[in-house]
Amino acid sequence: MAQHFDLIAIGGGSGGMAVARRAAKYGMKCVVIESSRLGGTCVNVGCVPKKVMWYAAQLNHALHDAPEYGFDATLTTVDWPQLKSGRDAYVKRLNNIYARNLANSEVTMIAGHAVFASHSSVMVNGETYHADHIVVACGGRPAVPDIPGAEHGITSDGFFELASLPRRVAIVGSGYIAVELAGVLNALGSEVSLMLRRQHLLARFDVMLREELMEQMQDDGIRITTGVSFSSVERADDQTITLRTDDGVMDGYDTLIWAIGRESKVNGLNLDVAGLSINDAGFIPVDEFQNSAVKGIYAIGDVTGQAALTPVAIAAGRKLADRLFGGKPDARLDESNIPSVVFSHPPIGTVGMTEDDAREQFGDDVKVYQSRFVPMYYAMTARKPRSAMKLVTIGATEKIVGCHIIGDGADEMLQGFAVAIKMGATKADFDNTIAIHPTSAEELVTMR
Repeated sequence: MAQHFDLIAIGGGSGGMAVARRAAKYGMKCVVIESSRLGGTCVNVGCVPKKVMWYAAQLNHALHDAPEYGFDATLTTVDWPQLKSGRDAYVKRLNNIYARNLANSEVTMIAGHAVFASHSSVMVNGETYHADHIVVACGGRPAVPDIPGAEHGITSDGFFELASLPRRVAIVGSGYIAVELAGVLNALGSEVSLMLRRQHLLARFDVMLREELMEQMQDDGIRITTGVSFSSVERADDQTITLRTDDGVMDGYDTLIWAIGRESKVNGLNLDVAGLSINDAGFIPVDEFQNSAVKGIYAIGDVTGQAALTPVAIAAGRKLADRLFGGKPDARLDESNIPSVVFSHPPIGTVGMTEDDAREQFGDDVKVYQSRFVPMYYAMTARKPRSAMKLVTIGATEKIVGCHIIGDGADEMLQGFAVAIKMGATKADFDNTIAIHPTSAEELVTMR
């Protein structure tokens, strides 16, 4: 006889666990079904291991700066196997913590691949499970181009499986994953070529951020090639990789990383059995309340094609549980002013509208404040990477609708400013806040 649950979450990533644990808090009988490791992309092949590698890259920068601060630092190459071993052990500990959290919340965990058996049931490992509410939260995966030889490259998932530091690596892509991996590998000693299909990095980000980052990456020794269209990839007997383009040949690489975007992991779910379909981009469309086109079925996280950020999936999952079981019928995720960070070198923090988007919507009501400077840390060093900041304001009150930062500390300083902007802060509110000196953050409250 099939087991019955109040809620089934397909996917044990951030969104699936969040909705199940919050629903269980309301006394619901819940199950999470996961075919791989708990924690989803973020914990296993995303945010967490990426940040460990970013820290390692930052340490390498600091080691190079240390002699100019008077330290007798001996610079050595990174022990990649040791770094990988420590990182993987940390991720495994998190997997175990997530399992304990589910158990402590009295949420059932089933290891296996779920497929829809009907609009209200799924099948896993030959067993059928019914639920009043089913949440699809199976996440996404890296996309690979449909060209001959594409299999000779790896994706960001494969990056975390590398047993040694690549000597000469080609990274194809222009988004945040591409620039993050390029920065890490370059800092740790790889010769990095970053190849863009179009002309810009981070196309959806403010133009100031794009330009500053590209200039800094090139100053750091990363070779950036724009307007590249690939036709095929080949691997020679000596394992070197050759990329053929419409304009010629790029060769001599030992590693190729595809970072061209992500797609949803909906294949094999039997969506049609449940009456579900995907949109042209391959994602499950939902409304502002995470409802799919089928009553009782919802989708959250990367599988929806919305903001692919871990805190977004968590918030959406909790809001959905609040609405379904917590007596909060209007609960939903507010998608305005979602802050995000790119762990590039230097890092980027951004929230709200870009200058171009603001001008398109508000025209002459837009006023922009900017600052560019070399942070005090680099007063002692030969390296002189700049920081840049921009506030986008609208109207007579100069309400701040966008805040964009690139430079050391951008990742940490943005959170507090994001709170202020979410609350409707104006330029005068920033001006009336006493600056903390000497910091880079003070520039945001002293711009004129």
